[in-house]
Amino acid sequence: MKQSGLGDNFYLGGNDLSGDTASLDEIGGGPALIDVTGINKSAFERIGGLRDGRIEWTSHFNPTAFFEHDVLSTLPTTDRHIMYFRGTTLGNPAACLVGKQLNYDMTRADDGKITLKIRAESNGYGIEWGRSLTAGQRTDTAATNGASIDTTASASFGGQAYLQVFDFTGTDVTIKIQDSADDVSFADVASFAFTQVTAPPFSERIALSNTATIRRYVRAVTVTTGGFTSAEFSVVVVKNETAGIVF
Repeated sequence: MKQSGLGDNFYLGGNDLSGDTASLDEIGGGPALIDVTGINKSAFERIGGLRDGRIEWTSHFNPTAFFEHDVLSTLPTTDRHIMYFRGTTLGNPAACLVGKQLNYDMTRADDGKITLKIRAESNGYGIEWGRSLTAGQRTDTAATNGASIDTTASASFGGQAYLQVFDFTGTDVTIKIQDSADDVSFADVASFAFTQVTAPPFSERIALSNTATIRRYVRAVTVTTGGFTSAEFSVVVVKNETAGIVF
């Protein structure tokens, strides 16, 4: 089924930049190609090397607090946490990147329009495509069990998860991932809980060992010890399909 790119979302470090993002110009990555051609070969021989990743996008200039210029012009040397949601339906594909923002290049057109070209490259992990466990941004007003997605089968190759928290009111909230074999009885996936959140913005990537089991159905839930009245967040889960690889 072919789809348009209408309704996509773009988040960075707990900030929703969707309305300021004009286009996603490139989302790419994968293993570096290492040439291991022997002298007895008649064509190149290559093996996969280190994984890489990159996201490049165009933004409209917006100086409003907590929007495009306020967030991107700082050019921090620390890692950026980026999520691209391919639509905002639960379970849709989503690309995630932890990496360095390389630039903040401004262009002014003859008609006065100001746009920015920004590129981020991965640091420590490659680009990761997963599935959204929230329909874009989700807002919970109390501890909540989210709707599940069907990943078709159980797998024992581990996984990764990404979280961004955009707004929060209350004492604390912990967002964690649960799984189920039958979409009825759910349990916490061991070590698949994010750090407790007490203030926004917040972002984090967590990872399981490459032998951990994640059952067929997966959902994001919120729990609290001190209470909260509003938590606005997005979650992506990456369920690995290959054995023996550390992501």
